[in-house]
Amino acid sequence: MSMPLPDSITSAGNAEVKRLRSLHERKYRRQTGLFLAEGTRICTEAVTLGWRLHRLAFLDGRGGDRMVRPLLEALARDGGRALPMTESLLSRISGKDNPQIVLGAFEQRWQAKDAIMPDAESCWIALDRVRDPGNLGTIMRTADATGARGVILIGDCTDPYSVEAVRASMGAVFNVELAQMSQNDFLALASGWPGQVVGTALPASRDYRTADYGGPLMLVMGNEQAGLTPELMKACTQLVRMPMMGRSDSLNLAVATGLTLYEVLRQTHPPKGC
Repeated sequence: MSMPLPDSITSAGNAEVKRLRSLHERKYRRQTGLFLAEGTRICTEAVTLGWRLHRLAFLDGRGGDRMVRPLLEALARDGGRALPMTESLLSRISGKDNPQIVLGAFEQRWQAKDAIMPDAESCWIALDRVRDPGNLGTIMRTADATGARGVILIGDCTDPYSVEAVRASMGAVFNVELAQMSQNDFLALASGWPGQVVGTALPASRDYRTADYGGPLMLVMGNEQAGLTPELMKACTQLVRMPMMGRSDSLNLAVATGLTLYEVLRQTHPPKGC
């Protein structure tokens, strides 16, 4: 039996529309502890993984769709609110001309500093002052694809729960652990790390393909413009770099992280028969 739905929202002045729209701003995400995710597939995956759904905005008339109905059932279990609305309001909330038919507001999750435990089977990725949400989202996506444990954000980083980062992660934000800490807190963590702490840095002479990625592994990647701080480089057990054959002296952060993660995967999980 289908559950009764509230009347469609048609006004941009509606309080719920304003509240969801405000989640584009970091200060409101911090105040509410919520963030936006778009699309039935990504929202369904989040619900399946146990993330709490607070609001579900969806195109009026689509509440009975095969993919939307289970989300409404999850919303009811979580005590959330269903928000049927016009396409123009969905577009207003998402900031896109052709919005998905579903927008979910989920509760953020952050790992406590003392909950970051070394894992011999999967690595942690530490990002120093990452500023670009597209880079961060792409790194989360690659971290998920390569089986990494999670991402630690050091210092003044962009928000992994921003709309742009969540979009770039393609749902991976729901499947990697996230933590944030100061440089000093990270240095304390790294000093007691029982495995390798590998950082990428221009001054390094070692090719990233020859590094020892034995676990438990911490991979440390620097800021897009400045790279790693001297203090973070000193905390690493190894510093590596990518070979540069042309005029460029560095790679995009997400590309460099992806290359290194797949090298880690190649060394630690070789194809069967090798």
